[in-house]
Amino acid sequence: MGRAKWQEEVAALSRILSGMVFTRRDSSGLQIGAGFDLWRDWTLETRKEGRAVYLVGNGASASIASHMAADLAKNAGMHTQVFTDPSLLTAMGNDIGYESVYSEPLRMRGVKGDMLVAISSSGRSQNILNAVDTAESLGMRRVTLSAMSENNPLRGAGDLNIHVSAGAYGHAETCHAAILHFWMDMIGNSSVDDVNR
Repeated sequence: MGRAKWQEEVAALSRILSGMVFTRRDSSGLQIGAGFDLWRDWTLETRKEGRAVYLVGNGASASIASHMAADLAKNAGMHTQVFTDPSLLTAMGNDIGYESVYSEPLRMRGVKGDMLVAISSSGRSQNILNAVDTAESLGMRRVTLSAMSENNPLRGAGDLNIHVSAGAYGHAETCHAAILHFWMDMIGNSSVDDVNR
């Protein structure tokens, strides 16, 4: 029984990942390979210019953001940052409001040429949406990862948007982690010379 259920789980994750969709801000689609290549090239440009990659998420997505920030720094030589230090997070939440816990620190530190990676299973978290808006106002590139409804507002908010059709949080989070690991490995295995090759 356990083995059969596990095979069903693996099959479900495979279906979701195989069906992921990349879109641009204008809703035009990209093939999966082209989407990853564009994301890689943007990230390599960010690294070449000495700019930062910021990652934001809530709950499990926050832990995925932190994990990826550490891996990108260690394995890909990227300057990365998350805003989940407990003192900063609670100060922002208490003094300004939870909807601004990412957008306000980003407003203070982000600059044109940086990149924001915004992760939200529902695609409806206001603090994530606010961070994306702030990144846009600063001239940062924005990459979003979402799941659940294909009409969620985060899905159309980035320069590059990745959506998986997961209807359960566990599936969404697992798929997002796999996608982000693949992206990070692409950066770790690439040099600046690989941009626009």
